[in-house]
Amino acid sequence: MKTDREAASSIEKLEEFSQLLRANNLKITQPRLRVLDSISEKPTAISQPDLEKILGTEIDRVTLYRILASFEEKGILHKVFDLNGTATYALCSTKCSQHHHHDQHVHFICSVCNSVFCLDEISLPKIALPPNFSLHSIAINAVGLCDSCKEKQS
Repeated sequence: MKTDREAASSIEKLEEFSQLLRANNLKITQPRLRVLDSISEKPTAISQPDLEKILGTEIDRVTLYRILASFEEKGILHKVFDLNGTATYALCSTKCSQHHHHDQHVHFICSVCNSVFCLDEISLPKIALPPNFSLHSIAINAVGLCDSCKEKQS
Protein backbone atom coordinates (compact mmCIF):
# COMPACT_ATOMS: atom_id res chain seq x y z
CA MET A 1 0.00 0.00 0.00
CA LYS A 2 1.26 3.49 -0.85
CA THR A 3 2.18 5.92 1.88
CA ASP A 4 0.64 9.40 1.91
CA ARG A 5 3.90 10.82 0.56
CA GLU A 6 4.02 8.28 -2.31
CA ALA A 7 0.36 8.96 -3.16
CA ALA A 8 0.97 12.73 -3.21
CA SER A 9 4.03 12.22 -5.41
CA SER A 10 2.01 10.05 -7.82
CA ILE A 11 -0.73 12.68 -8.07
CA GLU A 12 1.88 15.40 -8.63
CA LYS A 13 3.54 13.37 -11.37
CA LEU A 14 0.19 12.62 -13.01
CA GLU A 15 -0.64 16.33 -13.09
CA GLU A 16 2.80 17.14 -14.53
CA PHE A 17 2.29 14.57 -17.31
CA SER A 18 -1.23 15.86 -17.98
CA GLN A 19 0.13 19.40 -18.35
CA LEU A 20 2.83 18.12 -20.71
CA LEU A 21 0.23 16.42 -22.91
CA ARG A 22 -2.02 19.52 -22.90
CA ALA A 23 0.94 21.76 -23.80
CA ASN A 24 1.58 19.53 -26.82
CA ASN A 25 -2.08 19.43 -27.88
CA LEU A 26 -2.36 15.72 -27.12
CA LYS A 27 -5.43 14.15 -25.58
CA ILE A 28 -4.86 13.00 -22.01
CA THR A 29 -5.37 9.23 -22.05
CA GLN A 30 -4.47 6.46 -19.62
CA PRO A 31 -2.12 4.76 -22.12
CA ARG A 32 -0.18 8.01 -22.72
CA LEU A 33 0.05 8.73 -19.00
CA ARG A 34 1.13 5.14 -18.33
CA VAL A 35 3.89 5.31 -20.97
CA LEU A 36 5.21 8.60 -19.55
CA ASP A 37 5.15 7.17 -16.05
CA SER A 38 6.98 3.99 -17.11
CA ILE A 39 9.68 5.91 -18.96
CA SER A 40 10.15 8.41 -16.13
CA GLU A 41 10.69 5.58 -13.63
CA LYS A 42 13.73 4.28 -15.53
CA PRO A 43 17.20 5.77 -14.96
CA THR A 44 18.11 4.76 -18.53
CA ALA A 45 16.56 5.05 -21.97
CA ILE A 46 14.09 2.23 -22.66
CA SER A 47 13.26 0.26 -25.81
CA GLN A 48 9.78 -0.49 -27.10
CA PRO A 49 10.16 -4.23 -26.36
CA ASP A 50 11.17 -3.43 -22.77
CA LEU A 51 8.19 -1.08 -22.42
CA GLU A 52 5.94 -3.85 -23.74
CA LYS A 53 7.23 -6.16 -20.99
CA ILE A 54 6.54 -3.53 -18.31
CA LEU A 55 3.09 -2.66 -19.61
CA GLY A 56 2.02 -6.24 -20.29
CA THR A 57 -1.42 -6.34 -21.84
CA GLU A 58 -2.34 -2.79 -20.72
CA ILE A 59 -1.35 -1.29 -24.08
CA ASP A 60 -1.12 -3.19 -27.35
CA ARG A 61 1.98 -2.97 -29.55
CA VAL A 62 0.42 -0.74 -32.24
CA THR A 63 -0.90 1.76 -29.69
CA LEU A 64 2.49 1.85 -27.95
CA TYR A 65 4.24 2.43 -31.28
CA ARG A 66 1.88 5.32 -32.08
CA ILE A 67 2.34 6.86 -28.63
CA LEU A 68 6.14 6.72 -28.92
CA ALA A 69 6.05 8.18 -32.43
CA SER A 70 3.76 11.05 -31.41
CA PHE A 71 5.84 11.77 -28.29
CA GLU A 72 9.01 11.88 -30.38
CA GLU A 73 7.36 14.13 -32.97
CA LYS A 74 6.13 16.52 -30.26
CA GLY A 75 9.53 16.72 -28.55
CA ILE A 76 8.45 14.81 -25.44
CA LEU A 77 10.87 11.92 -26.07
CA HIS A 78 14.09 11.54 -27.97
CA LYS A 79 15.33 8.38 -29.62
CA VAL A 80 18.81 6.97 -29.07
CA PHE A 81 20.14 3.79 -30.66
CA ASP A 82 21.96 1.30 -28.44
CA LEU A 83 24.97 -0.81 -29.50
CA ASN A 84 22.66 -3.35 -31.18
CA GLY A 85 20.91 -0.67 -33.23
CA THR A 86 17.74 -0.91 -31.15
CA ALA A 87 15.87 2.37 -30.67
CA THR A 88 15.58 3.42 -27.04
CA TYR A 89 13.59 6.37 -25.74
CA ALA A 90 14.25 8.94 -23.03
CA LEU A 91 12.34 11.98 -21.86
CA CYS A 92 13.39 15.23 -23.51
CA SER A 93 14.25 18.37 -21.65
CA THR A 94 11.59 21.03 -21.34
CA LYS A 95 13.44 23.01 -24.04
CA CYS A 96 12.37 20.54 -26.73
CA SER A 97 9.38 21.28 -28.90
CA GLN A 98 7.63 19.82 -31.90
CA HIS A 99 10.16 18.99 -34.63
CA HIS A 100 12.93 20.77 -32.72
CA HIS A 101 14.80 18.65 -30.22
CA HIS A 102 17.44 20.10 -27.95
CA ASP A 103 18.65 16.73 -26.71
CA GLN A 104 22.13 17.51 -27.88
CA HIS A 105 24.03 15.87 -25.09
CA VAL A 106 26.31 12.88 -24.73
CA HIS A 107 24.74 9.44 -24.39
CA PHE A 108 26.67 6.82 -22.44
CA ILE A 109 26.14 3.23 -23.56
CA CYS A 110 27.34 0.38 -21.37
CA SER A 111 29.24 -2.18 -23.43
CA VAL A 112 28.15 -5.00 -21.09
CA CYS A 113 24.45 -4.44 -20.29
CA ASN A 114 23.76 -2.13 -23.29
CA SER A 115 21.96 0.43 -21.10
CA VAL A 116 21.76 3.96 -22.53
CA PHE A 117 22.18 6.90 -20.14
CA CYS A 118 21.58 10.56 -21.00
CA LEU A 119 24.45 12.69 -19.71
CA ASP A 120 22.60 16.00 -19.69
CA GLU A 121 25.26 17.71 -17.60
CA ILE A 122 27.86 17.38 -20.36
CA SER A 123 27.34 20.21 -22.79
CA LEU A 124 28.49 19.95 -26.36
CA PRO A 125 30.53 22.63 -28.07
CA LYS A 126 28.81 24.91 -30.55
CA ILE A 127 29.38 23.63 -34.07
CA ALA A 128 30.12 26.26 -36.69
CA LEU A 129 28.50 25.07 -39.90
CA PRO A 130 29.34 26.28 -43.37
CA PRO A 131 26.91 28.78 -44.92
CA ASN A 132 23.57 27.28 -45.99
CA PHE A 133 24.01 24.18 -43.81
CA SER A 134 21.29 23.32 -41.31
CA LEU A 135 21.88 21.19 -38.19
CA HIS A 136 19.07 18.81 -37.23
CA SER A 137 20.73 16.68 -34.59
CA ILE A 138 24.00 15.74 -32.99
CA ALA A 139 24.72 12.21 -31.77
CA ILE A 140 27.71 11.64 -29.56
CA ASN A 141 27.91 8.31 -27.78
CA ALA A 142 30.42 7.38 -25.13
CA VAL A 143 30.84 3.63 -24.66
CA GLY A 144 32.18 1.98 -21.52
CA LEU A 145 31.04 0.30 -18.32
CA CYS A 146 28.16 1.62 -16.23
CA ASP A 147 28.59 1.70 -12.45
CA SER A 148 26.61 -1.51 -11.96
CA CYS A 149 28.59 -3.55 -14.50
CA LYS A 150 31.89 -2.13 -13.30
CA GLU A 151 30.99 -3.13 -9.73
CA LYS A 152 30.19 -6.69 -10.89
CA GLN A 153 33.60 -6.96 -12.58
CA SER A 154 35.49 -5.87 -9.44
